[in-house]
Amino acid sequence: MIRPLSARILLVILMLTLAFSQAFATHFRAGEITARRMSLTSHIYEIKVTGYFDMVSGKDAADRQTSVFFKIGNVQSTGTPVTIEAPRIMPIVDIGNNTTMNTYIATYTFPTTGAYRISMEVDARNDGVLNIGPEPTNRLNFYVSTVLEINATFGLNRTPVLRNAPIDLAAVGQRYIHNPGAFDADGDSIAYRMFTPQQAGANGVGVNLEYQDPNTVTPPGQTETGGSPATFAINRVTGDIIWNAPVTKGYYNVAFVVEEWRDGALIGQIVRDMQIIVDDVRNDRPAVPPLPDICVEAGTLINQRVTATDRNGDRLNLTSASGVYDPTLIKPAVASFTVSGQGSQSSVTGTFVWQTSCEHIRLEPYNVLFKVEDAAPPGYPNPSLFRKLADMTTWNIRVYGPKPTGLKGVAATDPAGTAYRLTWDAYKCQIAGAKIAIYRAEQCTDIPDDVCSPGIPAGSGYQEIGRVDVDETTFLDNNNGDGLRPGVSYSYRIVVLFPRPGASPGEPGYLIGGGESIASPEFCLNLPVVMPVITNVTVDSTSTTKGVITVKWMRPAAAAGLPAQYRLFRATGQNGTAFTQIATINTNLAAGARDTLFVDRNLDTEANAYNYKLEYYTTVNGQLTKFDETKTASSVRLEQDAAQPNQIGLKWSALVPWSNNNRVHRIYREDKARPGTFNRIAEVSVQGPQTFSFVDDGTDQYAADGVVNVSIAKDSTYCYKVETVGSYNNSQIKPAVLYNFSQILCISPSDTIKPCPPVLSLDPLNCDSLQNIPQAFCNTIGFTNHLTWQYPQQAGGRDCDPLVTAYRVYYARYEGDTPTLITTITTPPSPLQTAYDHEGLTSFAGCYYVTAVNKFGTESAPSNTVCRDNCPMYVLPNVFTPNGDAKNDIFQPYECPAFVQSLEFKAFNRWGAEVFSTRDVNINWDGKTNGGKELAAGQYYYELTIYFESSKKQGTETSMKGWVQLLR
Repeated sequence: MIRPLSARILLVILMLTLAFSQAFATHFRAGEITARRMSLTSHIYEIKVTGYFDMVSGKDAADRQTSVFFKIGNVQSTGTPVTIEAPRIMPIVDIGNNTTMNTYIATYTFPTTGAYRISMEVDARNDGVLNIGPEPTNRLNFYVSTVLEINATFGLNRTPVLRNAPIDLAAVGQRYIHNPGAFDADGDSIAYRMFTPQQAGANGVGVNLEYQDPNTVTPPGQTETGGSPATFAINRVTGDIIWNAPVTKGYYNVAFVVEEWRDGALIGQIVRDMQIIVDDVRNDRPAVPPLPDICVEAGTLINQRVTATDRNGDRLNLTSASGVYDPTLIKPAVASFTVSGQGSQSSVTGTFVWQTSCEHIRLEPYNVLFKVEDAAPPGYPNPSLFRKLADMTTWNIRVYGPKPTGLKGVAATDPAGTAYRLTWDAYKCQIAGAKIAIYRAEQCTDIPDDVCSPGIPAGSGYQEIGRVDVDETTFLDNNNGDGLRPGVSYSYRIVVLFPRPGASPGEPGYLIGGGESIASPEFCLNLPVVMPVITNVTVDSTSTTKGVITVKWMRPAAAAGLPAQYRLFRATGQNGTAFTQIATINTNLAAGARDTLFVDRNLDTEANAYNYKLEYYTTVNGQLTKFDETKTASSVRLEQDAAQPNQIGLKWSALVPWSNNNRVHRIYREDKARPGTFNRIAEVSVQGPQTFSFVDDGTDQYAADGVVNVSIAKDSTYCYKVETVGSYNNSQIKPAVLYNFSQILCISPSDTIKPCPPVLSLDPLNCDSLQNIPQAFCNTIGFTNHLTWQYPQQAGGRDCDPLVTAYRVYYARYEGDTPTLITTITTPPSPLQTAYDHEGLTSFAGCYYVTAVNKFGTESAPSNTVCRDNCPMYVLPNVFTPNGDAKNDIFQPYECPAFVQSLEFKAFNRWGAEVFSTRDVNINWDGKTNGGKELAAGQYYYELTIYFESSKKQGTETSMKGWVQLLR
C-alpha cells in the first residue's frame, strides 16, 4: 500500500520527535562516583557510580539505562581520556520519593601513579530544576566526577562511601537538613565544601552550569525562626547541609565535594550532585535531638537510645546509616539498630548497640547518622497524597586504645654508661603492625588523662625515644648509645600506636590515621640530685652601671667533706651564648656553708638581660674534675607592649629550665607618693608560652597591700617590675616555688602606642616612552624599583607612635607569596629615611609592603601592598629577506624583547592557511614552513599570544596581530 506524501511526512516527523524525546529522556536526579583499590601489586580499581532516577517523568528512560560510560584521564593531561563501560548491577532499588537507585560497576587498571579524574555523563537531568541552567534542565546532561590519587604509599585505599541517599523532601518555611553520611573505611579524614553543578565538557572535564544557591532563586524569605534572610550552607567538618528555609516549591540541585585527607595531604575528592524536592505542605517536620559525641575504650559495649517525636502525631520511621553496620567496611562485630513501634507511633525509640573491639581503634571518629521521616497519621483521608518530611542528626564515636599498664624500670649495665631497662605488662590489644612508643622526660611530670585526645599532649616535656612491636614488653634506654646523664630523675611513659584500619604493616605510613592509646601511668626514677640546679636569677637593682642580679642554686646530694667546686658563667642577653666565667666557689658541701648563692654586681640591667650557667667539679683521684654543667637560666626581662591611649602595655619573658607556666605572676607599680616603693597592682594567671603580658589601666587590682589607683596620663612616666612564679615540679628540688624579679621599666603611655602602618608608593614606569626605545632594556646589569612612603600622624582614629626608629621593607616576587624582609632602614637616625631603591632585579615585577618599628621593637601592621608589572616590550619588524645573505634573513623581534615568559606565534598566508607556528620566544622564522619548505615572497599575516612576566605567577596575556612582508 502506498501512503500519500503528507502521511509519509507526518510519519517521519513523528519518528524524529520520538527519537528526540528519547535522546533527552528526563530521569537523572543525583549521583556520585566512588572507587576502591583491589590489589597491592597492581593499580586495579573497582569504580562505581550510584545514580538516582526520577520515576515520575523518566521511568522508561531509567529502565533503559542498562550501562554508563566512565571517562578516565590524568588530571595534568589534556589528551583524550580512556572510556570504559560499566554495566548496571541488579536489582534496582526503590528508595521512596518517586526515586530509584541504580548501581553501575566496572574495573580498570591505571597505567601509572598520579592524579586521575573519573567522570560520568548521562542524558539527561530530570525536568523543572529551578536553580540551574542555562537551558531547561531536561536539555542538560548529568555529570559528576571523582579525582583519585594513585599512589603506592596509600595501600588498598578506598574513597569514602556516602551512606545517605541524596534525595530528600523539604518544606516551604521550614529548616531543611541533609548529611551525606560519608564513611571512610581507611580512617582518613573527611572534609566538605560546596561545588557548582556541572555538565560534560571536552575530554571528560566538567563545565560549570549557570547555578544559584537555592536560597537566592526567589527573593529570600525568612529562616524558620523568623530571621532574615534565608540561608544555605554546608558545614566543612560535619557535612551538614542546612537550608533555613525554602520559599518556593520545586526541584533544586546542589553539588558538594567530599574531600579525603591523610596526614595533612588531600588524596582524593568526590563530587556528589544531589536534588532537594521542596513542597508546600501542611506538615511539620519531625525531630530527632542531637546526641553528645562520645569517646570509648576499645572493648566497650555501646548501648545508646535514640528517640524521635512528631508534634503533629504523624507516624514515624527512624532509621540509621553508617559504615559500622557494613561488615565489608569494618571488621566484625558490626553494630545494630532496632526500633520499637516503627511506622506506627508518633514517638519512637531506637537502640544502637555496638560491641567495640581492638580492631575498631582509629584516629578519626565513626559517624552514625540517625534519620526520622514522618508518614500519614491514622485516619488520614488519602495517605498517598501525604508529603513526608525528615530530620536527622549525626553522632560521632571515637574508639581509643586501652592504657598500657605495669611500666617500671631498673638500672642496667651497658657499655654506653648510665642506662635503664624498662618493662611493662603484655598489651591487651595485639593488633598486627601496632607499635609501642616509649617517651622520656627529664623530670617527674603529670599529664592529664583525656580520653578524647589520647597519646602524649604537646608541650608536656616528653620526647619519643624509641619504638618496639606491640608484643614486646621491654626496652633498654641508653640514650641511643650515648648513655644517660647520671643522677637525673627521668620520667617514662608508653603509648601504643595503631595502624590505619585495613592497612598492611609493610605499607609506607601505615601508622598514619590509626590512632593511639591513652598514655600509661608514669614511671619516674626519683634519683638523688647529684648536680647543682639553678633556682633563681633575680634582678635586685636596676641601673646602667650598678645593676645587681642574685643567682642561686640547689646543692647536689653528695657526701660532705669531699672537695668540690662551682664555676659560674655569664653571657649578655637572654639567649646569650658568649659565656665568661665570673666566679669560682670552692666547697666541701658541709651543712650550713654559704655555697649556693652569688651576687653579680656592676651590671647594665636597664639595657640588658643576662644568661647564666653553672659548672660543677668533683674530686676524682685527688683532682678536681668537671662532672657536668647545668642548663642555662636567664634573668626576667620586662618590656613595653602595645596598648590603647591612657593605658600601658607590659610583656615579660624568662628563658629558664624550670616552668613559669600555669602560675600566677605578680605586677608591681611604683607609688609616686613614695618614690622607690612598689605596690603590687595585679596578679596575672599565665598558661601559654614563655612570654606573658598585662595592660595597666591605672586600677590597682590587688588590695592586700593597699589600693593605689592612678589616672594614666599621656605625658607622665610610670615604673614597673614583675615577679615571676615558677617551679621544677620535682619534689626533690627545693624550694618548690621559685620567685624572680625583672628589672624596673619606666615608660609613658606614648611609649606603648603601637606604630602605625606607613603609606607606600612606587615610582611609576613610563612604558609608553620606553616602547619608543627598542634597546631600552639592553646591556643592563639589573633593574631598580624606587619605593617611597609616608608615616602618618594618625590612623584609624588613633595617634601613631612618633618615635619610629626603623622601617622594614618586604618583597614578594608574586602576588600571594609570603613576603620576605629585604632590608631594615635605621640610618641616618634623624631624620629617618623614607625611601629605598631595590636594585639588581631581573624584572620590575613584584609586590612590596613596609612596616614601622618603634624604639621598643614593636612592629606596625603592614602598609598597603603595592605590586608592579613589567612593561610589555615586544616589537616586530614588518619585513624580512630570507635570501641567505646573512642580512635580515630571520624574522625575529627587535633587540632585547623584555620580560617574555612564553608565547605562541602563528603565520598565515593571504588565504588564511597556517604556514608556520612556533613557541620560540625569539620566533626565528626563516621564511620556511615547519616542514622546511620555502615560502613564496609576499605578504603574510600573524597572530601572537604572548605572556609577559608580571606580579602574577601565570603572567599577563597580550594578543598581537599584524603583517610582515617576505622578500627574496
